[in-house]
Amino acid sequence: MPADTASPADIMPLAQIMARLRDPQLGCPWDVAQDFASIAPYTIEEAYEVADAIARNDMAALCDELGDLLLQVVFHARMAEQANAFALQDVIDAISAKMVRRHPHVFGDGADRTTGHAQWEVIKAQERAEKEPDPSALAGVALALPSLLRAEKLQKRAARTGFDWPDTQGAVAKIHEELDEVHGAATPDEQEEEVGDLLFAVVNLARHLKIDPETALRKANIKFERRFRAMEADAGDRFVELSLEDKEALWQRAKQKLKASDG
Repeated sequence: MPADTASPADIMPLAQIMARLRDPQLGCPWDVAQDFASIAPYTIEEAYEVADAIARNDMAALCDELGDLLLQVVFHARMAEQANAFALQDVIDAISAKMVRRHPHVFGDGADRTTGHAQWEVIKAQERAEKEPDPSALAGVALALPSLLRAEKLQKRAARTGFDWPDTQGAVAKIHEELDEVHGAATPDEQEEEVGDLLFAVVNLARHLKIDPETALRKANIKFERRFRAMEADAGDRFVELSLEDKEALWQRAKQKLKASDG
């Protein structure tokens, strides 16, 4: 593998800081008290904050949030080292070897670079088969993933076996079918189940349209928040007391005002 001409980043100062923070005698009591389970929510939160900085195109914030995310990696690695499981260097070595192994079209001799992603998926599937005792095509889709992302991954795995709509028409029809079942649900438990099926069907349509459902929903949240805040600004202190009809009029006004920027 050719050497990178850039100066290598030095992660050791951060690792040394974490080692001190986790020192049972000299460290921070809060850091010492943590374990993998207690830190996991922070790891997920930091990943979302990275995504938020990217969405806002805020490079200063992205730099800061990437540092916070990197700290999570170092934190988990230090806890693992203290448990005699693995160390930070093992993490770095493992991901480095994986990236080279899954990119034979880049690091191999005379490889065809146009086959990149297809090769990645084949190699990934082979690796999963070697270490995963569960023979299902759905094996290894982490339960802890956000539900939208996990739904998409499950559907992609199923699609590789041929279990998929041939086009968007089937996905759209399924949404209508699930919506009818929501209307027909008689109990709260049935309603919850049918709404879940409806959401799953919407993710399926997004996948067929090559839309990331998480990104789409995040943008919808941002749009709703901007419009709602515009409504509040127009109404002032009297907003809560307004009738639903008046609020709807404010919503339509905000929608028109922000339409150009919302797209």
